Amino acid sequence: MSETGMRRRAVTPRAVVTWTAVSVVGAVAWGVLALARGEEVSAVWLIVAALASYAIGYRFYSRFIARRVLVLDDTRATPAERLEDGVDFQPTDRRVLLGHHFAAIAGAGPLVGPVLAAQMGYLPGTIWIVVGVVAAGAVQDMVVLFLSMRRDGKSLGQMARDEIGRIGGFAALIAVFVIMIILLAVLGLVVVNALADSPWGTFSVAMTIPIALFMGMYLRFLRPGQVVETTVIGVTLLLLAIVAGGWVENSGLADAFTWSPKTLVVCLVAYGFVASVLPVWLLLAPRDYLSTFMKVGTIALLAVGVLVSAPTLQADAVSKFAGSGEGPVFAGALFPFLFITIACGALSGFHALVSSGTTPKLIEKESQVRLIGYGAMLMESFVAVMAIVAASVIDPGLYYAMNAPAGVLGSTAESASQAVANLGFTITPEQLRSAAQAVEESSLIGRTGGAPTLAVGMSDIFSSVFGGNSLRAFWYHFAIMFEALFILTTVDAGTRVGRFMVQDMLGNVWKPLGRVTWKPGIWATSALVVLGWGYFLYAGTTDPLGGINQLFPLFGIANQLLAAIALTVATTVLIKHGKVRWAWVTGVPLLWDLAVTYTAGWQKIFSGDPRVGFFAQRRRYADAVDDGKVLGPAKSIDEMHTVVLNCTVNGVLTAVFLTLVAIVVISAAVVSVRAIRAGSLPTTETPYVESRIQLPVPGARKPETVSVGDADRA
Repeated sequence: MSETGMRRRAVTPRAVVTWTAVSVVGAVAWGVLALARGEEVSAVWLIVAALASYAIGYRFYSRFIARRVLVLDDTRATPAERLEDGVDFQPTDRRVLLGHHFAAIAGAGPLVGPVLAAQMGYLPGTIWIVVGVVAAGAVQDMVVLFLSMRRDGKSLGQMARDEIGRIGGFAALIAVFVIMIILLAVLGLVVVNALADSPWGTFSVAMTIPIALFMGMYLRFLRPGQVVETTVIGVTLLLLAIVAGGWVENSGLADAFTWSPKTLVVCLVAYGFVASVLPVWLLLAPRDYLSTFMKVGTIALLAVGVLVSAPTLQADAVSKFAGSGEGPVFAGALFPFLFITIACGALSGFHALVSSGTTPKLIEKESQVRLIGYGAMLMESFVAVMAIVAASVIDPGLYYAMNAPAGVLGSTAESASQAVANLGFTITPEQLRSAAQAVEESSLIGRTGGAPTLAVGMSDIFSSVFGGNSLRAFWYHFAIMFEALFILTTVDAGTRVGRFMVQDMLGNVWKPLGRVTWKPGIWATSALVVLGWGYFLYAGTTDPLGGINQLFPLFGIANQLLAAIALTVATTVLIKHGKVRWAWVTGVPLLWDLAVTYTAGWQKIFSGDPRVGFFAQRRRYADAVDDGKVLGPAKSIDEMHTVVLNCTVNGVLTAVFLTLVAIVVISAAVVSVRAIRAGSLPTTETPYVESRIQLPVPGARKPETVSVGDADRA
C-alpha cells in the first residue's frame, strides 16, 4: 500500500498560530466547565469546548490514522468503481455520500441518550461525548469503513467470519444479526411514537420520499454532475414541505395524515422494504443527503441560538445521582451506565453496520474515508452535545417532572410537584401547567424517553432568539417532527445494511443468495429483515409490555457489545497486516468498551437491586404475584406474569450476548497471537486494481465533481 493521493502540506507559521489558538480556547472552555462550581455557567462554553476538540481531533488524529495506520491510497480502485452495478455499488459524490452516511448513523441515540444522561449532570456526559468520539467512536467508524471497502463492501459479521475464523465468526454473525434486529425495532418505535397522531410530522416526513426520488432522477438523467443545483432544488422543496406540514395540521387534510401507530408500522415496514431493494442512487442516497440538510441545519441553528442567547446551564455539573446510582430517570451509578446510556454520539456499534454496509459500496476514493468515516461521526457527536445542552438549560424541576417514572410522579400537577420536591428540586403545579400550555400540550408530566424533553429545550432556545414566547409551541412541534425525520433515515439505511448482512450470511450456505445482483435474493433477504424488526415493532405498538417494549432494556448494552465486535475485528486485522505497533488505535477503545459493557452486563444479571438487575426485578414481581399484588407498570395479574417473563428473557439474552462476544474476543486473541508470532497473516483484502476515476484537484478550474451514477463519464 502507498500514500499516493494523500496530499502533504508544509507546516506554516500561520497554521501553528491558528492551531495553538484553537487549543488554548478549547482548554479555557474545558477549564471553565470542569472548575466552575456554585456559579452560573453559560452553555456557550460547552459548544466552544466541543468544537475546539473536534477540530483538533479531525486535523491531527484522523490524519495520523489515515496516513500512518490505514495508509489510504487514491490510486487504488474502490469497490464502487470495480463492481459498479447501478443498484448497490455506485461511485457517489463525496458530498452526497457524506450526507447519506451521516443520516444513516444519526438516529435516536444522539438525541435521546444525552437527554437521559443529563440526570448525572452536564459535565460527565459532555466529557464522554467529546473524548469518546475523538478517541473511539470516529475511529471505529473510519477503520471499519476502510476495512470493508478493502473487502468489496463485506458486512461486519462476514468480515469477522473471514478474518477471525469459523467459531468466532459464527458467534459474531449471530450476535450482530440479532442485535441489529433489536436496534432497528427500537429506532422504528421511536419514529412511530413521534409521528403517531401528528399530521404535521407525518406529512413533512412523507414528502421527503418523492422529493428524494426526484433528486435521484434529476442527478442520474436530467442534470448529471450538477450536485449543487440539485441540492438547492431539493432543500427548497424540503423547506416547503415543512411549512406545508404546518398548514396541513390546521386544515381539512389533517385527518388524512393523522395515522395510528399500527398504520405507521405497516407504512414503515413497506418503506423499509422498498428502500432496501431500489437502486441506492434513486431513493436512499438522495433522501439521506436531503435529510442531512434538515438535520445539520436545525442543529446549526440551535447552536447559533445558544451562542446568541447564551443560556445558563440550569443542571449541576455533576449531580448527586452520579455517585449514588439512585436517579429517577435510570438506575445505576455513573460507571458503567452513563457510557451505556450515551452510545450514539460517542461510540455506537450500529455505526459499524453502516460503515460495513451501504457506504463502502459507494465511496469513490480511499482518501474520502477520513471525511466520511471520521467527519460524519464528529457531526453526530455535536448533535449529542446540543442535546445535552437542550436538556441542561431547562429548569431541573421540569426535567425531572418529565422524565421520572409515572408511578413516582402520579397523574396530577400537584402530585408531580411533590414528587419532584422529594427528589430535592422545586417546581410548582402552576409552573407545570404553564410549561405545558406554552407548547400547547395538555400535560408534560411523565413524558419519558428523552424526546419530549429535548423538544422543550430546543423550543426554549429557539424562541429566545426567533419569535419569542409566541412561537414556543411552533418550535416545540417543529422539534418533534425533526426528531422523527432524524431517526427515520437510520431505519431505511439499517434495513439495507441488514439485507447485505443476511446475504453475506446465507451466501456461506448457498452462493446465489450472496450475490448482490440476484434480484430474488435481494427481495427475499430484504423481506426477511423487515419482517424481523417489523414483527417486534408491531407487537410493541399493540402491547405496552410486549414486542420491542420487552427488549427495549437491552438496547444500550447490545449496541455497545456490537461496538466491541467491530473494534475486535478492526484490531485483529491490523495485527494480521503486521501493524502491531498501531493496534492500540482500536485496541484501547476496545478494552474500554469491554470494561464498560461487561460491568454493566454483570450488574444487569447479578445485581440484587430490582431497579438494576433483571433477575432481581423478576423475583420482586414473582413474589408480588404470589402475594396477589399488582405493581406498576403492570395493571393486572396477567400483566404481572408478562413482566416476569420479560425480565427472564432480558436476563438470559444479556448472558447470551456476553457469551457470544466473549467467544469472538477469545477467537480474535488466538488469531492475533499467531499473527504476532508469524509477523503477519494473510487477510481477505482484495488485490490492488488501479483506479480510472480522476477527481478534480481542489482549486483547479475543472468540471464539477462526478455525480451519483456518473463517475465513469466524468
